[in-house]
Amino acid sequence: MAKAVQKITLSPSRDIPLDRLILSQANVRRVKAGVTIGELAEDIARRTLLQSLNVRPILDADNQETGMFEVPAGGRRFRALELLVKQKRLVKDAPVPCVVRAASDEVSAEEDSLAENTFREQLHPLDQFRAMQAMVDKGADVEAIAAHFMTTPAVVRQRLKLASVSPKLHEVYAEDGMTLEQLMAFSVSDDHARQEQVWELLGHSFNKSAGYIRARLTENSVRVADKRVRFVTLDAYVKAGGGVMRDLFEDDDGGWLTNPALLDTLVAARLDAEADRIRAEGWKWVATAVDMPWNAAAGLRELAGTTVPMSSEEEARMQTLQAEAEALESEWADVPCLPEEISTKLDALDRELGLLVDRPQTFAPEELSRAGAFLSIATDGSLIIERGYVKPEDEPTVEVEETADTECCGGETSVYGMSSDPGETAMAGGANEPEAEVEDEVVKPLPDRLVAELTAWRTLALQDALARDPATAFVAVLHAFVLDAFYPSSRETCLQLTANRASFAFAPTDLKDSGPARAISARHAQWKARLPQSDHDLWDALLRFDNAEQSALFAHCASLVLNAQAEVVPKYDNGRVSRHSIERRLEHSHVLARTVGLDLVAAGWRPTVTGYFQSVTKPRILADVCDARGSQFAEMIAHLKKPDMAREAERLLEEAAWLPEPMRTPGGSEAFTDGDGIDALPAFLEGPMLPSGEADCDHYAIAAE
Repeated sequence: MAKAVQKITLSPSRDIPLDRLILSQANVRRVKAGVTIGELAEDIARRTLLQSLNVRPILDADNQETGMFEVPAGGRRFRALELLVKQKRLVKDAPVPCVVRAASDEVSAEEDSLAENTFREQLHPLDQFRAMQAMVDKGADVEAIAAHFMTTPAVVRQRLKLASVSPKLHEVYAEDGMTLEQLMAFSVSDDHARQEQVWELLGHSFNKSAGYIRARLTENSVRVADKRVRFVTLDAYVKAGGGVMRDLFEDDDGGWLTNPALLDTLVAARLDAEADRIRAEGWKWVATAVDMPWNAAAGLRELAGTTVPMSSEEEARMQTLQAEAEALESEWADVPCLPEEISTKLDALDRELGLLVDRPQTFAPEELSRAGAFLSIATDGSLIIERGYVKPEDEPTVEVEETADTECCGGETSVYGMSSDPGETAMAGGANEPEAEVEDEVVKPLPDRLVAELTAWRTLALQDALARDPATAFVAVLHAFVLDAFYPSSRETCLQLTANRASFAFAPTDLKDSGPARAISARHAQWKARLPQSDHDLWDALLRFDNAEQSALFAHCASLVLNAQAEVVPKYDNGRVSRHSIERRLEHSHVLARTVGLDLVAAGWRPTVTGYFQSVTKPRILADVCDARGSQFAEMIAHLKKPDMAREAERLLEEAAWLPEPMRTPGGSEAFTDGDGIDALPAFLEGPMLPSGEADCDHYAIAAE
């Protein structure tokens, strides 16, 4: 006969007055941890005790119960009750539910205390998220939940955001199939289908980081920090019905816009409105674009406007602002970190000063009516307005009045005021010159042909003299360069030299925002501010510059005509560009690149999805990754689809200092070294300028995707 299983008898429970309880020395908790006594007391005050105290009777010398009880397990609850009594929120003899153990129980009081704290298991985070969501669904307020659980509303919102993740991903998390960090990354998006799609993608990717998850969930959205958002403002976008995704667990710089099409519509509408406002000033045309092309003004004449002087009120305001800014800077000069309000105040002063210093310009009405303006958006969301550009077809035509005496020079009058009388031309040759009375002779201008012959002789003499004076020759070429770079409407120079500024048949849309483009633009603006408005004053200005300044300006102008682009050679000869000319151009550019130490990585170029990988095939992507990082990295992404492969390649090559072959500068014996290939610069060119991993692997075949 089987032995009967002995039944367990539970310890009885009863209500014991609080003033008959004392804390036992057998309680093993000595170190404070978790919720403080005060917070626990507040929780008991709201919902009373959720767990009884574990007590044992206190015996006297004769082993008789004294009516007092010690508390070996539940000491923190006991102290919280004592605090409520001290705060007069609980009577001192309030009945307390207790589980009473026998004083002579074979299990020690210390073991009870240790067991209560050891076998307690914290609630799974997913259960916390779901519980808070259930409370919200029943009408609980986020702030109230935060107050009840001694936390902040931000933490509650984070928990609720985690509760909104796809239930399928909750199941994966509950079974320890993903980390809490990964789950937090999925909370960026509210699209459950997209969340599940990205989770499936992780199953085929070696990269399962939270950052990768966020990048995939936000790839079809627009950052709030985008200049288009700053241009139309986030409030306008939200008011128009646009949605915003936020990351409650990491700094998201404002979040992501979920409706890029709506954003583009708002941007276009505001650009059109701004164009109408600028057009109302009297301009013939206004061109708008989010990113104005690099060479939008190529071939256009820039008008020279007149700067509007400051009024007395504006000058006084500028002095006041400068004094206020200087006072703040002096006051906080020794503080390593400025308070936010002081930094904000200084930024506001700088902005207002900038508006006062950046003076508007006025233009002649007849010029304004044939010219136009460009409107685009700056990186900070402000509007870039470039006024005063005349198209070649809008240039005024100059009608020359023809006379019977100007047939030799096509109807033009000689610059020396000389006649074009054929008879005078014949006399200039010295044949059959008639005799005339001195008193009847009138001093006539020299014939044009004679002037041409004389000035031809003078030209040769001037060429010889200029060749003997390198410094003056340098300034003469510099003068021609500056005319072309800064005074496109003026071509009056004695040098038959044309500095054609480089333009690109194909250019990235963000080329104007690249590091080199910003540096060139800033340098050009600095020189433009130092040069006179009229080209008639240019000679005097150039001669006043010292050698170092002339050299720096010369280098800037020379750089503008450099073209190292490998243009697309047309199938049929167009008379402008050929394969041979492109090859020679690139060879010469490599010499210059080696000489100046060109470093495109340091200049800021990186292989990105939009700038490179989306334009090449999958085999090319794999070959590039193999070239930069090795075959093992290429194999890791070989199974991915083209968009995902491109994104992974961008991440892998971000810090690899890798360049595609067309951007590399070939080495060779022709590379210049110190003292080899270039003589020392002449004295007038010397002086400081103005401020301003291989793997042995089999490459993948390059084939069409």
